[in-house]
Amino acid sequence: MNNYTFTSESVCAGHPDKVCDSISDAILDEVLRQDKYGRVAVETLAGFNRLIIAGEITANAKIDFEKIARKQIKNLGYTNPKFNFSNNSKIEVYVHEQSSEISAGVTPKGAGDQGMMFGFACRETKNLMPLPITIAHHLAQRIDEVREKKILPYLRPDGKTQVTIAYKNGKPYKVNQVVIAVPHREDIELEQVKKDVYQKIVKKVLEEFGFKIAEKDLIVNGTGIWHMPGPGVDTGLTGRKIIVDTYGGYARVGGGAFSGKDPTKVDRSGAYAARFLAKRIVKEKLAEKAEVRLAYFIGAKKPSMQEVETFGTGKVTPRVIQDFITKTLDTSVEGILNGLNLQRPIYLPTSSYGHFGREEFPWEQ
Repeated sequence: MNNYTFTSESVCAGHPDKVCDSISDAILDEVLRQDKYGRVAVETLAGFNRLIIAGEITANAKIDFEKIARKQIKNLGYTNPKFNFSNNSKIEVYVHEQSSEISAGVTPKGAGDQGMMFGFACRETKNLMPLPITIAHHLAQRIDEVREKKILPYLRPDGKTQVTIAYKNGKPYKVNQVVIAVPHREDIELEQVKKDVYQKIVKKVLEEFGFKIAEKDLIVNGTGIWHMPGPGVDTGLTGRKIIVDTYGGYARVGGGAFSGKDPTKVDRSGAYAARFLAKRIVKEKLAEKAEVRLAYFIGAKKPSMQEVETFGTGKVTPRVIQDFITKTLDTSVEGILNGLNLQRPIYLPTSSYGHFGREEFPWEQ
């Protein structure tokens, strides 16, 4: 099992699900700007010329949902009515206050829900993330960059990436294949798109990681045609890209998504705490690979499970690692909120290119 291949995917910021994640997180950030203790659970649904925002908010804040949503849609490049989704599409809002039954558990500094969370770190990259998802994210980010900077001005918002890495003796050594899906203007032939994507995106990103592939190992738009982007042709929903948001399938993930949830929701903050601890274990060379497991029940102040798996790579005893994480971060709900300073408007940037492996976030520092 030491010789194998592994594939991970990512998506661009204009992918329909990411449009929804960004709107949900933009709303969350605006609530936290006005009230750091605000409680938010907001879902967004995007479809043919329509956006629906629904959920619960309890906060001392005045939120213009429609204004926030239209700004995000415009920023993501959806300004052309031809796409059947734009910053002029119809928006419906169905938001009410948090249930008093849930609030009863959160008010005394308890968890906002039950669930399990996993954090992972390994030595495959400088940011201690698995290589496949890291390259996939960089490809997605580069697609957006060449579109926004008009390096490839014929590209349209939306897009997906996928990379297959070959492993030898458990270590990545070769990129077998890259898959790119990206919409473009009708007057540009696929042959030109593939050539440009290879030269301006794939080749550049892979060189950053010390890899290369031949153009024949690149697949662009598998059906040969993709002109119309976004929710006008493919419905989007908050929280549907949880594997993209975490470890690309390389490691276990919990049962809850992240975007649109304030940090009293341990689906989000618990996953951040678990990643923080796993990364510290690997960074301090206590293990080459680590998975931290947490679990909570609604109203719980402390985790009902706190375990570490090092997959046979541990350099010290399990007891030493447990003592290390206990000293590193208090995994009570209050301990995570304070220790990682989470009750502030930092969440919109997480909605694209993954929640982990990026130094701007406190759980990565």
